[in-house]
Amino acid sequence: MSQRPVLLFDSGIGGLTVLREARVLMPERRFVYVVDDAGFPYGSWGEDELTERIVGLFAKLIARYEPELCVIACNTASTLVLEHLRKAFAATPFVGTVPAIKPAAERTRSGLVSVLATPGTVKRAYTRDLIQSFAAQCHVRLVGSENLAGIAERYIRGDTIEPDEVLAEIAPCFVEQEAHKTDIVVLACTHYPFLANQFRSLAPWPVDWLDPAEAIAKRAQSLLAPVQAAWEEPDTAVFTSNEPDFAVKRLMSGFGLALAPMHH
Repeated sequence: MSQRPVLLFDSGIGGLTVLREARVLMPERRFVYVVDDAGFPYGSWGEDELTERIVGLFAKLIARYEPELCVIACNTASTLVLEHLRKAFAATPFVGTVPAIKPAAERTRSGLVSVLATPGTVKRAYTRDLIQSFAAQCHVRLVGSENLAGIAERYIRGDTIEPDEVLAEIAPCFVEQEAHKTDIVVLACTHYPFLANQFRSLAPWPVDWLDPAEAIAKRAQSLLAPVQAAWEEPDTAVFTSNEPDFAVKRLMSGFGLALAPMHH
């Protein structure tokens, strides 16, 4: 009996932060990591077009891999299409990635929290509802960065990035009000944790950078029954473009992922 995989989906390579945590918690599981690089970046898509695209992709992916569970390792996609996917594929459990606003509200001492996200995540009603529900007593600043996911992609591929370009994106997160300062920044895009060391060194004062990857992996684990035998074959990576560049291929093999073609 071949083991049904856990499928992780992202627009780019940010979801590798979630895969890293998922493997630590579930070393015996088989993972398929799907990169919709043909659609990246999601910020520039209209909501209806993007929903249609992702639901269409999942029809193919679920037919092909019969995953036991799907993780949408992307805030932009989760806040937009999670409910559509659950409706369309009711037999498959989905775990989404939503901004860690609730834990931030529980942890903050100053009451000043910033959410660093993509413009798509910032403008979603979903994100506003989370703030309303869990952080009404805090001052939450939403910072929608146009460029940071792309900067993170370049950084992960080994390109040089200038400290100034990173600082320009994170600077709006730091708020001072009377005697209080922002003390927590929610990383509401799975690409951003790759830049966490840069953020720490560039921050005007120390803050807690909240990375959702571990919480997502734990949620996925909680929905899966334990498996007895570990999977022998390597985990696979699938690119919707079918043409990842050399740097990304090298990164995938560094993560122990074998490339599989996306059959159209």
